[in-house]
Amino acid sequence: MRRVLTPIIIIAALILGPEVHAQKSTDASEYFIKAGYIYNFAKLVGWPATGFAKPDSPIVIGVLGDDSFAAVLGGAIDGKKIEGRGFLLKRLRWSKDGKDMKECNILFISSSEAAHNDEVIQILKGTSTLSIGDTAGFAKRGGIINFVLEDSNVRFEINLESAKQADLNISSRLISVAKIVKPESHGDR
Repeated sequence: MRRVLTPIIIIAALILGPEVHAQKSTDASEYFIKAGYIYNFAKLVGWPATGFAKPDSPIVIGVLGDDSFAAVLGGAIDGKKIEGRGFLLKRLRWSKDGKDMKECNILFISSSEAAHNDEVIQILKGTSTLSIGDTAGFAKRGGIINFVLEDSNVRFEINLESAKQADLNISSRLISVAKIVKPESHGDR
């Protein structure tokens, strides 16, 4: 059976082209865990009254970069509501004006967009967008939440100063399970 499957997988990869990437099961489970965390972040973060146009406006989650993660996240939030708000998922591409990013309540910046982390953090200054990164040092550089792997487990860091600047209220329940980081000074970079 294995001999039959290997050529089928190779043929499928050739037909579907370079857009299809094989994913290790550990990568897939990591995506599911991160998607679950993001859903729970939405439950445990308070936005200012100005964060939503109407009481029933959806929670807009943008994913900048890795589209395969967006698919997993979409499945995790599909049909769910928090305090009467549904979710709207937007798949975003990098743009210097950042208009689409500023319209998100939550913005996940995948590691595929790491080259733009500092620019994204600057674009989001003055907004109430919960920025979530996936690369080393994201929270220290001014992002609000950063996923990290510790002993093959997904954990997260929170930069409370950045959350305060974004006028976001992070629940003490979330803070109690996070590693709290301080922003690095410009001399630390």
